[in-house]
Amino acid sequence: MKAYRLLLILFVAGLLTCSVWPANAQCAMCTASVESNAKSGSTTANGLNHGIMYLLGAPYLAVAILGYVWYKKYRRKNVDLNMHDEKLHLN
Repeated sequence: MKAYRLLLILFVAGLLTCSVWPANAQCAMCTASVESNAKSGSTTANGLNHGIMYLLGAPYLAVAILGYVWYKKYRRKNVDLNMHDEKLHLN
């Protein structure tokens, strides 16, 4: 079961990695600066885009790590529910 879960996680991570579309995430000032540099032959636009996307993904990664740590720390194991063999009357 653990091998199946690991395989499923790796498959989903692979799909997410392969389905990346390029994004133009720049403010107006950065766009103007990069366009003027690109016209002169500079390749700073790619580095700027990668840096912006890195900064965009960092908070999501931090929240994911905190959620995983919280899940592992506070989930209950072997909880005895003490259920009786009586019928439940919901009315």
